[in-house]
Amino acid sequence: MAKPNLSPEHNHGSPQDQTVDDESSPTVLDLTSFQLHDIESVELPLSLTELDLTANRLSTLDPRIGQLSNLKTLSLRQNLIDDAGIEPICHWDAISGLEELVLRDNKLMKIPDVSIFKRLLIFDVSFNEISSLNGLSKVSNTLKELYVSKNEVSKMEEIDHFHELQILELGSNRLRVMENLQNFTNLQELWLGRNRIRADLRNVLP
Repeated sequence: MAKPNLSPEHNHGSPQDQTVDDESSPTVLDLTSFQLHDIESVELPLSLTELDLTANRLSTLDPRIGQLSNLKTLSLRQNLIDDAGIEPICHWDAISGLEELVLRDNKLMKIPDVSIFKRLLIFDVSFNEISSLNGLSKVSNTLKELYVSKNEVSKMEEIDHFHELQILELGSNRLRVMENLQNFTNLQELWLGRNRIRADLRNVLP
């Protein structure tokens, strides 16, 4: 099987139809919508800074991802990854410099352990089946964007350490009380629509 083209200019077609220049040092690999069940046949150069696996059929993580020491952005959006499937990521020291992690639209039941990522800026776990924000206390306080919309969350908790947060999206959950927002002095966007909240904003916002 031929290797996929790792150039950003060639992100369409089938992986089997693509080729790669072995002398290049690609930084972006976009395999969006290939419907892959695994990426065993795909080459993952250590030079990658961005890996996009959106809209595939992945249920587990290829351990080679954990060796991509230059990786800054990892998108696993719209796959079939559950709590057990994402668990290995918390042991991958080599990618601890990750800045953006997108797990939107998978099968997660809880916030995964991402405490290893000390420089994380963007964390997206929207469109899962998460019932609690328990676990967010372990997420780096460097976070600037947090997306947890369209889940089953009933309480706003473990978020007050995100002093740098600029975007917070918690729409379409089961929230009844707006709370723990006092420390968000840098907040620019707050999305809480489609919940059951009745609150006075003057009491909860900085």
